[in-house]
Amino acid sequence: MKLTDLDAHALSELIHTRQASCREVMSAFLARIDALNPRANAIVNLAPAERLLQQADARDAQLARGESMGWLHGIPQAIKDTGQALGFPTTFGSPLLAQALPAVDSLYVQRMKAAGCIVIGKTNMPEFGLGSNTYNPLFGRTPNAWDETVTCGGSSGGAAVALALRMLPLADGSDFMGSLRNPAAWSHVIGLRPSQGRVPGWPRPELFVSQLATDGPMGRSARDVARLLSTQAGFDARAPLSLHEAARDFVPPADASLRGLRIGWLADLGGHLAMEDGILDVCAAALRRMEGDGALVEPTTLDFDLDALWQAWLLWRRALVAPGVAAALAQPGATRAQVKPEALWELDQAGGLSNADFMQAAALRSRYYEHMRALFTRFDLLALPVTQCWPFPLEQAWPRTLGGRAMQTYHQWMEVTLYATFAGLPAISLPAGFHANGRWPCGLQLIGPPQGDAQLLHAAQGYENLAASLMARRPPEPAPAAFHGSEQA
Repeated sequence: MKLTDLDAHALSELIHTRQASCREVMSAFLARIDALNPRANAIVNLAPAERLLQQADARDAQLARGESMGWLHGIPQAIKDTGQALGFPTTFGSPLLAQALPAVDSLYVQRMKAAGCIVIGKTNMPEFGLGSNTYNPLFGRTPNAWDETVTCGGSSGGAAVALALRMLPLADGSDFMGSLRNPAAWSHVIGLRPSQGRVPGWPRPELFVSQLATDGPMGRSARDVARLLSTQAGFDARAPLSLHEAARDFVPPADASLRGLRIGWLADLGGHLAMEDGILDVCAAALRRMEGDGALVEPTTLDFDLDALWQAWLLWRRALVAPGVAAALAQPGATRAQVKPEALWELDQAGGLSNADFMQAAALRSRYYEHMRALFTRFDLLALPVTQCWPFPLEQAWPRTLGGRAMQTYHQWMEVTLYATFAGLPAISLPAGFHANGRWPCGLQLIGPPQGDAQLLHAAQGYENLAASLMARRPPEPAPAAFHGSEQA
């Protein structure tokens, strides 16, 4: 088996038993990136190969002295372009930030480097991370790994595609409105949105209110996702809302089972969510697979005013998105013409936001959290689709209609992802199956109780044990040729 076919756990074992050198691992991944990335456009600002091989040699020298930095020792990693990594611009996919070199690593990047990873570059994302479709005017489009005529989702789209195409063994990302979950679903990999505070966000301009977005792990196996979460997680006093507990190992037992697990199946929330045909069927089939292992699946819904919840979400989102857009526009020479319409819409909508409105939305959010907490007295986990539609054409910014309904905003078709985010709950995207055409993956979303990350990962391992053949499916090997994804979008 090729080194690039292995997940990070297996690579780590090979490296530490000296069956493969860090240089060999780095060389293998760089060769694959060189062959496929011109078409995939998933990894951006790639460091020079000579520099990366020198770092790999240094890791090999450490092992020769009996020193290991940790389980990621010598493993290549590209950081999502929302994260800060020294030596690489943090562009957010915006030409206004093309030269924005950070002064410090993001905290989760510090922790990954401390565990031994070698940062090789960044992964592509939508401009400012807005909209689950990975394109921007700085680097261009990233197509779906399974069908390059459709989108890969986002905003961690480059990370998911790099994983699916074996250009990375595992990946990091961030999640505000499904950004770790949606591209994972459409790439047939696993993406975990951790509990609020599990992976501390630092440095950030504001450390209290802006915690709806969180960094987190993505991988091709539950074990890899759990190990990366174990590395990224942990209290840090610089992030005041980080969960105050000792470092822990989130890796579930290899023989994890779903027996006795109580799952509440929310489906389309009683018709509230617009859905394309086939999505619910594929997710229901995945749940039946779980029932075969002893899980107890019961249809349920949210007894809450979901329209009011959506309006509260819109208010919070624009309040948190607008400052970043405004800061980019404050750059010398910046103009509104250099910013995507969806970002300008968020900024302009925030202009009339009052403190009273914000606090009213915050109170509704608090009631929603209590409602969700009560549901977890009946269920261990809740289940929803990850996405409401199948991957749409690459050139389309976002679906204007879905299931016969007009979408009122650029992200209403992603509404299904807010139910975990707005309550600060952990959620994971698991490969559920494929469209009838066999080319478009679909994901099942499991939502855990407050701080229930370990429970989610245990369920993910149990599901992986059941669905090993499904999970092992990989995209058709793309031809190593230039693709229009590298054009300006």
